Amino acid sequence: MKKYQKITTSLLLVTSLFLFAACGTNKDTSTKEETRTLTDQLDHKVKVPNHPKKIIGSYLEDYLVALGEKPVAQWTVGGGTHQDYLDKDLKDVPLINYDLPYEEVLSYEPDLLLIESNGLVEGAKYDKYAKFAPTYVVKNGENVTWQDKLTDIANVLNKQKEGKKVLQDYEALVKETKNAYADKIKNKSVAVLWVTNNSAFMVADNRSSGDLLYQQLGFEVPTLTKEISEKATSDWSAVSLEKLAQIDCDYLILVNSDKGAAMFKDPLWQNIPAVKNGNLWEFGPEKSWLYNGPIAYQEMIEDVKSHLK
Repeated sequence: MKKYQKITTSLLLVTSLFLFAACGTNKDTSTKEETRTLTDQLDHKVKVPNHPKKIIGSYLEDYLVALGEKPVAQWTVGGGTHQDYLDKDLKDVPLINYDLPYEEVLSYEPDLLLIESNGLVEGAKYDKYAKFAPTYVVKNGENVTWQDKLTDIANVLNKQKEGKKVLQDYEALVKETKNAYADKIKNKSVAVLWVTNNSAFMVADNRSSGDLLYQQLGFEVPTLTKEISEKATSDWSAVSLEKLAQIDCDYLILVNSDKGAAMFKDPLWQNIPAVKNGNLWEFGPEKSWLYNGPIAYQEMIEDVKSHLK
């Protein structure tokens, strides 16, 4: 009987040790599966959580919302300017300054920090962020499209399928719009202006809304826009009222951040053909025309459609 008890006890002990070891192995495997190591724009090897819960992606909120994510803080300049067109989706999400102050970032305890441009992590800034959160610099640069950026972010968030769906839906909208309004787009020229502080800026033909209107929808590029685009180093380039007086486009889109601007009372402005002929499409800064991303572009297309009807 005692011999039997000893054998039973030994078997139980061995079984327990085996189960303990198995549990330990499962736990280790599970831990390994919780993150993936990805290489970012600046060649950092980043251990990214498979399912991040607290994301900060300053100026990348458009992409996050399109992929079904809600960040814990959203981009602003000085606590005032922000992406108003996302207000419905980012209601009650607090603002964080565009340059991502360390203390503010730390206060949100993010489990993933997405950086929109290389310049935001110059010097020792990257290392400082990376000490308290996985920090990934997304694809950026002059030749990087919002589609490239979306694909990169979707991969980081482990949402490749959702990213492809966003792109497919967008391409379908572009195709549908081009077909439905072909007679109002073909051989018609358009220019986009942003007026702020009584100064005018014109969008380049291959950037932001210029990319949408000319490269994707097929509007003609005015001569002045071509000239501006050749020297453009950013989305928007300053243009004088004297130059604007020479522009002869079928439609003129105005993003108006200065409704009381003196230039609107100037005869040079009032005699621009599109203004004179009632083909001025005016939008406020709360619209998406100053921004990039899938939602911004979709909303711009809807704005264009509403004026072509």
